[in-house]
Amino acid sequence: MANFYGKFVWYELMTTDMKAAEAFYRNVVGWGAKDAGLPNHAYTLFTIGEMPTAGMMALPPEAPAGARPGWIGYVAVDDVDARAKEIAESGGAVCHMPTDIPGIGRFAVVSDPQNVVFALFKPGEGSPGEPPPPWTPGRTGWHELHAADGPSAFAYYSKLFGWTKGDALDMGPMGVYQIFNHDGVMAGGIFTKPSAEPVPYWLFYFNVAEINAAVERVKAGGGQILNGPMEVPGGSMIVQCLDPQGAMFALVEPRGGPQSH
Repeated sequence: MANFYGKFVWYELMTTDMKAAEAFYRNVVGWGAKDAGLPNHAYTLFTIGEMPTAGMMALPPEAPAGARPGWIGYVAVDDVDARAKEIAESGGAVCHMPTDIPGIGRFAVVSDPQNVVFALFKPGEGSPGEPPPPWTPGRTGWHELHAADGPSAFAYYSKLFGWTKGDALDMGPMGVYQIFNHDGVMAGGIFTKPSAEPVPYWLFYFNVAEINAAVERVKAGGGQILNGPMEVPGGSMIVQCLDPQGAMFALVEPRGGPQSH
């Protein structure tokens, strides 16, 4: 688990219209899609070729009032129960108690001290296979935390997952954008969100081959462009979007070689 611990390993969309969301993401990101075959539970797997890379389920009826469609990231850990307990004792919360997924692994949904939701995951026995290279279209190429307080959020996740500091980018009035590394490789960034954003959240960037064409697919599919497209340090192009059901996501056209893992 040495280079696996603390790595984002799965992404899940909770939405109000699975059929429409499947069509949208298949077209925009280029994923394949197939039913997971779970008993009594509709769950769609998004795939790159035959390799599952993300999942989708309906926003559950028991979700809190006002819950909106959105993406959640799963981070690999050595012991889901122990880490969930650690999070609860360090100012966070456990939103969904540790639970086994037969044949898949064990997970829990948690929130950090700034009320940002993410999930913990420990895979079961057996390997799902080697994922495609990090810059492959359809892979998640970047993980970005829009925190209530960036420095304290970095300190928290660094202690929890062993993330280390990469470059710190001065964004002027926007403050410092702190890149974090996992196992020595850039994996994402953490910064203090603008005041116009009502709550802190994780934003996930899915790789595409050509950003401008992807922007047109987002618009044609009924999504909205929130910010961009624009170039970021290193040369990659990004755009931040809403899908037709209201879930926020982002796209990145990686340039200059592998960006993350």
